[in-house]
Amino acid sequence: MEEILTDAGIQTVLTGIRMPRMNSIMERWIQTCRRELLDRTLIWNQRHLLYALREFETFYNEHRPHRALQHAAPLRPLSDSDIDAASITLFDVRRRDRLGGVLKEYRHVA
Repeated sequence: MEEILTDAGIQTVLTGIRMPRMNSIMERWIQTCRRELLDRTLIWNQRHLLYALREFETFYNEHRPHRALQHAAPLRPLSDSDIDAASITLFDVRRRDRLGGVLKEYRHVA
């Protein structure tokens, strides 16, 4: 297996023994990517796979809310505005479909 990865230009990094948290972040990202993207998408070839993964990475880091970050994305700062329930109906929200509608981005329009 390692020879196949080496031939593809991928370096294998082994995790430490009895260190369960060492690769937990990547395991979580892979699980999220599989559940939100790969389980819903028919991948045609390697080029399409790489395109879909790049789109998902951008979506994951720039738009998708994360609970640990108070519903902000890793590359997007937290908003300082406090929103009350009465003013929510005044917002104009637009949806942008990515990857043919598999990923959906919602944004406020100014």
